[in-house]
Amino acid sequence: MTAALTLNTHPHIAAIPAETWDALGDGNPFTTHRFLHALEVSGSVGRGTGWQPLHLTIEREGRIVGAAPLYAKSHSQGEYIFDHAWAQAYLRAGGHYYPKLQCAVPFTPASGTRLLSPDPDIRRSLLAGMTQLAERGGASGVHVTFCTEDEADLGADAGFLPRVTQQFHWFNRGYASYDEFLAQLSSRKRKALRKERQRAQDFGGTIRHLRGDDLRPEHWDAFWRFYQDTGGRKWGTPYLTREFFDCVQQTMRDDVLLVLAERDGRPIAGALNFIGPDALYGRYWGCVEDHAFLHFELCYHQAIDHAIAHGLARVEAGAQGEHKLARGYLPAPIHSLHWVRDEGFLRALADYLDREREAMGDEIEALTDWGPFRKQG
Repeated sequence: MTAALTLNTHPHIAAIPAETWDALGDGNPFTTHRFLHALEVSGSVGRGTGWQPLHLTIEREGRIVGAAPLYAKSHSQGEYIFDHAWAQAYLRAGGHYYPKLQCAVPFTPASGTRLLSPDPDIRRSLLAGMTQLAERGGASGVHVTFCTEDEADLGADAGFLPRVTQQFHWFNRGYASYDEFLAQLSSRKRKALRKERQRAQDFGGTIRHLRGDDLRPEHWDAFWRFYQDTGGRKWGTPYLTREFFDCVQQTMRDDVLLVLAERDGRPIAGALNFIGPDALYGRYWGCVEDHAFLHFELCYHQAIDHAIAHGLARVEAGAQGEHKLARGYLPAPIHSLHWVRDEGFLRALADYLDREREAMGDEIEALTDWGPFRKQG
């Protein structure tokens, strides 16, 4: 006889032992206990942010066998899988789209496991538990964003609607050097990228890679200024608090790579990356001086250099940006799952997503054909 499963919710991840949570994951830095805990203790999520933690666990015989990062949302900010039009349509139809449940990593457009368990049956139970919570708590639905393809397939079988969007990733084909990577491109593209990198590196200073104990408080002070500038222009108010970066220094400094540009002994620009078992994830960029192509150098080219030097399989450089295509990055499908309680809206959404997936597949194929490894021209 199979032991019964118990579903629990947790308003603070600190209530779940870190070693238990992390043992269920796959090493992705964003779903680690320390990353999610840093978001909470820094005040980046929680009361007043519209991201209320409601983490899910499943227990069998008193032992946690599955978990998922889950939030009750009162808006659609900081998600990067856009559903604002859905919210407006839901309102016009006389419903309340918020609150909704979001299984995700806040402010982080990076794919990874969302249903933390090696057991497919437990992952199905996590999805079922989310829909039960939505029904009992009056949420409009459940959204599992930036999940894996396997999770998308499993969710589709469980009645969720799969959605496919795209990002641009760089893939390491066993390159020994950046020049070896360039050799795969046409002569015209090689020349363009060499010229771009040279112009960027001629900004009059130096570029440093900092991680671990090389990271000092003054580096985070500088990066906070960069982040505030970029966040203020993009979102109006930066999502992360200054305390978040102090938490990262304390618990995740070995998981990050800060690429810092300095001129006359002063940091002027920086790009913050998180390091996974097989990928480098570009997350935040900012500057206090404008220099030609320095953004591309710090965010994209330096990330490729690091991935080659450390044998990482790919670089995920964040959301959007077809300009990445010209710098060796290729379109990659991004998966998410969606379920709403209203059956009529669910049917309409299914039709929309069917058409969107077909169009997105065509776009990814076309961009791949046009991309950097097409040597004609």
